[in-house]
Amino acid sequence: MITPHTGERPVPPLPAGWVLARVTGPSMTPTVRHGDRLLVRRLSPGRARVGDVVLARFPARPDLLVVKRVHRLLGGGAVDVRGDNPLVTDDSRAYGPAVAVGRVVGRLRPRPGRLAPPPGDQARPRSSA
Repeated sequence: MITPHTGERPVPPLPAGWVLARVTGPSMTPTVRHGDRLLVRRLSPGRARVGDVVLARFPARPDLLVVKRVHRLLGGGAVDVRGDNPLVTDDSRAYGPAVAVGRVVGRLRPRPGRLAPPPGDQARPRSSA
């Protein structure tokens, strides 16, 4: 169990070092979509980085396992997570700080490959001055 420093209920870790996750819902569209299968590596508390797509649990709802992007690092290993779809707010805005329990390594099905960066985070063209 991962015990957050907030005094809320413990958050269970992933059951194995590597897990497969199936996405349900539209909160991470367009990066991942409903039905996508993801390969996830277990993550130690406090090891998430801003921009990572993670599996996370909220101490306020430890039964809920979500796929979100790390928006901000908070104290004590907690993270602020957000979905890539701005119209869906079932993330830290609704449930508070989260604990990242796994980092998404890639998508296996139906469109194998690496995940795209956050929407609106395209590399800026270099000036030719």
